[in-house]
Amino acid sequence: MIIGDAPGSDRSPNMIEIPMTKLQAGAEALRHREKMEKRKAAQDAEVASKTITQKGLLIVHTGKGKGKSTAAFGLLLRALGHEWPCGVVQFVKGGWDTGERRALARFSDLLSWHTMGEGFTWETQDRARDMAAAAAAWAKARELIADLELKLLILDELNIALRYDYLVVAEVVATLRARRPDLHVVVTGRNAKPEMLDAADLVTEMSLVRHHFAAGVKAQEGIEF
Repeated sequence: MIIGDAPGSDRSPNMIEIPMTKLQAGAEALRHREKMEKRKAAQDAEVASKTITQKGLLIVHTGKGKGKSTAAFGLLLRALGHEWPCGVVQFVKGGWDTGERRALARFSDLLSWHTMGEGFTWETQDRARDMAAAAAAWAKARELIADLELKLLILDELNIALRYDYLVVAEVVATLRARRPDLHVVVTGRNAKPEMLDAADLVTEMSLVRHHFAAGVKAQEGIEF
């Protein structure tokens, strides 16, 4: 494409030739900027419409996909970075030597960690034992909920304990609903009960698309534990 101030087909020294690709790139950049300006205006308006600045959230991570506890521990690390006093109660899971527990032990001045499960239900094969462990873990959870200094509590695999009726879901949900308004609680585990989902402020369902275990890969240090 030729741009210049001389008429006719003859090129003058004032004429310059601009490749069409540069014009197209400029037009695309303009369209993108205009689109992002509209997007920003809409986003700013959406944010401005929210009036609640602080609220303790009940967050549920559920679903058949991998990553429920992993996401909860990522949130825990963020909270610790802000020097929040935090707590963890692990239901079902036994005393594995996990990477997350090793790493987070460095925050012992801020973090109260309690692994109180007996291991996977198919390993214990003892319902009474599993129920007793779940009851002890829930008692510890209630103790931490009552701690006025705590700002974030992770109840890891609580959904599993509720799924097998080791605890009374109505009592658990009622306690979580009645917690003080500035306490954040994260509940993990697949098959979350409808009552838990109804009480939650945020629910994320991890969907299983592909898992390496199906291809014969066992749990690996640093990935699963």
